Order: sequence, then C-alpha cells, then structure tokens
Amino acid sequence: MSKQNLSVLFRVRAEREKKNGMYPISVRITVGGQRVEFSSQLTVAPSEWDSETGRAVGETKSARIINDHLDLIRGRIREAFIKMEQYQEPLTAHGLRDRYLGVDANSRTILQVFDEHNQKCEGLRNKGFAPATIQRYSTTRKHFAEFIRETYQRPDLNLGEMSPKVIGDFDYFLKTKHNCSHNTATKYLKNFKKITRIAIANGWLKSDPFISTKFHLDDVDMAYLTEEELQRIMIMKLSNQRLERVRDIYVFCCFTGLAFTDTKELLYSNIEDREDGKWIITRRHKTKQLCRIPMMSPALTIMEKFKSDPYCIKTGRVLPVPSNQKTNAYLQEIADLAGINKHLSTHTARHTFATTVTLSNKISIEVVAKMLGHSSINMTKKYARVVDDFISRDMSKIQDKYKL
Repeated sequence: MSKQNLSVLFRVRAEREKKNGMYPISVRITVGGQRVEFSSQLTVAPSEWDSETGRAVGETKSARIINDHLDLIRGRIREAFIKMEQYQEPLTAHGLRDRYLGVDANSRTILQVFDEHNQKCEGLRNKGFAPATIQRYSTTRKHFAEFIRETYQRPDLNLGEMSPKVIGDFDYFLKTKHNCSHNTATKYLKNFKKITRIAIANGWLKSDPFISTKFHLDDVDMAYLTEEELQRIMIMKLSNQRLERVRDIYVFCCFTGLAFTDTKELLYSNIEDREDGKWIITRRHKTKQLCRIPMMSPALTIMEKFKSDPYCIKTGRVLPVPSNQKTNAYLQEIADLAGINKHLSTHTARHTFATTVTLSNKISIEVVAKMLGHSSINMTKKYARVVDDFISRDMSKIQDKYKL
C-alpha cells in the first residue's frame, strides 16, 4: 500500500452564521487528494479568527479554549490516520473521518441509545421506575432531539460526535429556547448523562462528553403558607365544588406532608388505627422510603368528608385527587380568591407541612425527616430556614436583659 499524505485544516463557515453572530468552524481532511469536510462543533467570533493560520487569535480565554480543542481534534485525526496505516486499512478521506467520528457499519447514534434506554424503563414501569421518572427521560430525549435538529440540521448524532461542546450547547439551548431555570436544565443534563454512561460502559463511546461538566443546583426560595395564610385558605367559603375539593386535598397535604403522587395513591389500607389515633403508614412513591405520619384533626376531617365519594368507594383511595396539572391550575384560582400573592402548587403543601405546621411548632428536624420520608436529614435541612425565626423570637426575650 503506497503511503498517503494527510492534511487537516480548519476554516469558518461564514455562510452559516449563527443568530448570535458566531461562525461555525469546520474540519477539512485531505488524504491522497481526496477531501472531506465536517463540523468541529465549535464556533468563533469573526474578530477572533485568522483564516490564514486556521486558528483563533488573541489572548482571550475563549480563543485559548478554541485552539486547545482544535489541537485535540487534529491530534485525534492523526492518531486515527496512524492506526489505519498500521492495520493497513483502506485510507480515504471519508474513511478517516468516519474512523475519527466513531462511525462504522455497526455504529450507534445517541438517540438510538436513548430510545433503547427509555423502552427498558417503560418495561419496568412501577417495577423499579416510577411513571414520573419515565416521563422525565422522555422529555429529555424530546428536548435533545429538537436541539440536534435546530443546531446541526440533522435528525441524529453519531456517538463519536459527542463532546463537551455538545453538552454545553445543549445546556444553552435548554436555558434560551425553553427558558429553563438553571436547576431544571441541570436535571435534564443529569438525565442525559445516564445515556452517555450506558454508551461508555458498552464501549460505544470512547470518551466522556461530561468530563468537564460540574453539576450544582442553586438554592431555591421555596414557597410555603404562613400560619395566617393557611388558616385563611382553610376557612374560606367556596361556592365552586371543584375548587372546594382541590382546597380540601391541598389542606390534607399541608397537614400530612405527603407529596402529590403519594396523596393520589393513598389507600385506606395505608391508614392504621393505634391507641393514640390514626396514622398514615406508606412508602414514598419517589424514594420508597417509609413514612409514618400521625393524622392531625384537619386531615382526619377531610378524610371523613370524602368517605362516601363514589370514586373513593370504588378505588379504595382516601381522596379523589384530580391530575397534577388541573390541581395546580385550581390552586392558583384559590390563591387569588384568598388574596395570597404566592404561586401555589401541590408541592407548596409539603413545604407548608415542613415549615409552618411542624418546624415552626418546634417539632425536631429528625422527626420531620421521618414523616417526610427523607433518606437523609440533609434533605430536610433545606426547610430549616425557619429555625432562624425561632432563634430571633427566642433571643428577643432576653435582648433587654443585657443592655449596656
């Protein structure tokens, strides 16, 4: 086999200028006079590009990062070229490109791996995978497919094309196109990382595209009802039966701390009579952690109210809970009628139980963690901001005693 010459060049595609004014950088491979060009998945500002050298110019951080990536691409192409020579494989520009991208007759794409994963999850619905978890993976897959179509004008990406740049662009896409908060985008990326881990474990993906990604969640100021707001919702008169039902279910959650799904699936068989009253004994749908919750008077009253409801009689469920979407919409109507300027959702009831109903009444954080079904007390500590209120309230009693 005659020895072939290799040329690797980089150029910008000005005709494909992005909306943000950046130019995509393409890779041009020439082997023995045959040429092929493909995307590097990098973009550069026109002012930072030197077309003669095929490199970014300047001392900016972005220029250094681009040049480092270009050097990495060139090195990997040369490595693939040398291996093809060693094994006496037919050396063509297209073959070298495919070797570099990890494309061959048996190659897989990222969406194929995603689909295989999601199908297995569906087969294990309620046997290890909660419906909500399956839905999150399905939504992540949908967003990534949309990202590929809009960013690369292609239906899919080969696994060999996955890189830290793709991950960063997907994060940007989620936050701009779908207006996702940082925490929401991070959760989608965590879901996506599982797919790449599967590909790496099976030898389909050679390097981890998440190698430079550090996950962190921002602290969120969780909404909850104060004592006065909770009382206002409990006693308000509602002429609309639909709103009254949702209000009652919401108040039940405020006094039990159950999450929406756990409330919806709560059965009378989960209610245990003890010497000191009725207790809810159930496992959390999300974490499978066991919850033991003594039922307070408001929750008992609401449970009794729906005892003769046809749906509850037929299904054995404690409450006739509508869909999460409808419940949240009705809760906002209730908040408006009650004059509460907060975004109420099914999850704010759980926050209200943790803060207003329990911690504010000096129930220990260890006990609250058990009732909420948290696997670690660290999960409960996010509610402990109310402890600052306790400190302020208690310390105010001695402020005057020690004045100079």
